[in-house]
Amino acid sequence: MKKSEIATIILVASVSSVIAFFIASSIPVLKLPEDGVKVDTFQEISAEVVEPSEKIFNSDAINPTVTIQTETNSP
Repeated sequence: MKKSEIATIILVASVSSVIAFFIASSIPVLKLPEDGVKVDTFQEISAEVVEPSEKIFNSDAINPTVTIQTETNSP
């Protein structure tokens, strides 16, 4: 590719990005409310450890991962 072709591709991509930004910012559904957004917070961190349920966590498996239990395949 010639340098002019690469420059043209970069120019077109840049102009397209700017146009997409202005179109997206003009859509009212995508705008945040003026008074802000309420963010849910987590409970405080503690050192308490809860053992995993034997029904869900298979520690004897080769790859001990969480298994999904449904009514048809429950033990």
